[in-house]
Amino acid sequence: MSEAENQQHPIGIYLKIWLLLFVLSTASYMVDYFHVQGYLRWSLIIVFMLLKAGLIVAVFMHMMWERLAFVYAILLPPLLILTFIGIGALEADYTFLTRGVFFFKSAL
Repeated sequence: MSEAENQQHPIGIYLKIWLLLFVLSTASYMVDYFHVQGYLRWSLIIVFMLLKAGLIVAVFMHMMWERLAFVYAILLPPLLILTFIGIGALEADYTFLTRGVFFFKSAL
């Protein structure tokens, strides 16, 4: 085995991320504790949630060190979903117009 295959990441990185996750979880809890309401509350909760999820995926799932895995696992699915939404929107427009043609004929 080569040296690159056996590379270990320093434990300090994991401890710092755990500490940062703890701080973000505390901040998320403080949003409820201080009774923040409205769009600010939901914006903060979503931001903290996305930050925590991003840290977990990047560090604990080792995506930070694997560029190709990052592209395939993180960037490709949203691009495919947007493509399918676009195709669905085009198909929905065609279906709507086709139904209009047939309903208009039967109304005469």
